[in-house]
Amino acid sequence: MTVEILPVTDQAGRRAFVDYAFAHYADDPNWVPPLKGEAVGMITPGKNAWLTHAEQQLFLAKRGGKVVGRISAHIDRLALEQPAEQGFGPGTGFWGYFDAEDEATGQALIARAEDWLRGKGMTRALGPVSASIWEEPGLLIRGHDHPPTVMMGHQDPRYQGWIEGLGYTKAKDVFTYDLDVTGGFPPLVQRIVAAGEKNARIRIRQVDKSKFDREAAIILAILNDAWSDNWGFVPLTDPEVEEVGKKLKPIVFEDLIYIAELEGEPVAFMITLPDLNEPLKPLKGSLLPFGWAKLLLWLRKPNARTMRVPLMGVVKRLQASRLASQLAFMMIDYSRRAATARYGATRGEIGWILEDNQGMVAIADTIESRVNKLYRIYEKRL
Repeated sequence: MTVEILPVTDQAGRRAFVDYAFAHYADDPNWVPPLKGEAVGMITPGKNAWLTHAEQQLFLAKRGGKVVGRISAHIDRLALEQPAEQGFGPGTGFWGYFDAEDEATGQALIARAEDWLRGKGMTRALGPVSASIWEEPGLLIRGHDHPPTVMMGHQDPRYQGWIEGLGYTKAKDVFTYDLDVTGGFPPLVQRIVAAGEKNARIRIRQVDKSKFDREAAIILAILNDAWSDNWGFVPLTDPEVEEVGKKLKPIVFEDLIYIAELEGEPVAFMITLPDLNEPLKPLKGSLLPFGWAKLLLWLRKPNARTMRVPLMGVVKRLQASRLASQLAFMMIDYSRRAATARYGATRGEIGWILEDNQGMVAIADTIESRVNKLYRIYEKRL
């Protein structure tokens, strides 16, 4: 039967958009179902601050009345304002949230997203990016054999061939790194940390959750400075930080998030989060009837096997100095100590990290971590 590609225009369509992922990955043991209400909110205007500077159109593929695929096409006005040499810039649109039953359906969905982007004057498509670069960028290429950590994606391995069959080529790869946190770091790292602890100019402090807004503003300022030259950078806005802060506050623990100060000035930060996917996976997308109670119990004192470091940054003026890596090693080690002693962690995951971010790749290599997942962002001229 013919596949119809239909735009989503209402809340029922958005719920069907989310539900399709549950159907598609029902038999995949490594897919982690999101909370359905949260997932619907992410694609609902007025409930996702990213949509205040972006325009998004969702599409569903139907065959004989049954949903057999989904995709989003979107334009981020802040991305359009970035320099083209940094990856985005004028004429760049995106597609994401891509899932399909078969290759013909998948390619029809991508073609429909491309048509929508052309209609908006875009000359280049990047995907999959679901939906902001800060959310779930890229297609999982390597690492399908274990579940993703919180805020990372998991996709059907067949999609790589389907996307490349439409003429898409690699724009950028991003990595996550896996490491055993039960033992100490190599002697070199221990010496660097010890030297930093003797330096009176350096102070590594935990965040103060009672002053959450102030601490979030400090981290945002460092982040937007530290990442500003990175490929794909789009500045986070104050409303986005406020919204993410509210969502993440339940899994923000003071002894896992650090701000580094140099002579009293905040110059670096590192965020570590217990892997929320561990308690979410068995809930199968719903807090009812007793999922909410189980989640609340876990949040009171997480016993998390895995900790994820989603964000780290050092102000740009220090990035070429030895001090930058010293601050990073100190924060990583302090977080490792707390994660193992207080939360029962045995494993850490760092990332995502751009393939050509030499500073972060060097840090990951020095602490003897290894790439465990590779995500690819594709591009194509329209």
